[in-house]
Amino acid sequence: MLMLILNVVYVLVAIAMIALILMQRGSGAAAGSGFGAGASGTVFGSRGASNFLSKSTKWLAVVFFGISLFMAWYAGHSTRPDAGQGLGLMSQPVESAPAPAAGLQSVPQAPAVDAVPQAQVPAADIPVQSEEKPAEGSQKP
Repeated sequence: MLMLILNVVYVLVAIAMIALILMQRGSGAAAGSGFGAGASGTVFGSRGASNFLSKSTKWLAVVFFGISLFMAWYAGHSTRPDAGQGLGLMSQPVESAPAPAAGLQSVPQAPAVDAVPQAQVPAADIPVQSEEKPAEGSQKP
């Protein structure tokens, strides 16, 4: 439940940060006036006291990163299994197949690899490759 609330707040803070950042005027907006019009004291505009938008953006960024760090820490610590906690089927040792019950037929086992006889191929059945060169007139273009 806590993570659901934090996820909703996280998305709302992110949307609010995007909106506040896009509403602010960039510091380079008055750069053209500094090169000839003399309307601003510096090239990138005068840096007066910060206004409401920049203070709000700063605090939203602090909340955004704080929630990010907390959710990462919480996810890392909540998924670690304790030493006493079992892993279900994965914690049980693998056992060999049980013996069939007294009334059931057993499945026949496949023969071992060494039990298969090797067939001998007569030498007359092996094709022989000749090293003769084809005639010059029979070559394909």
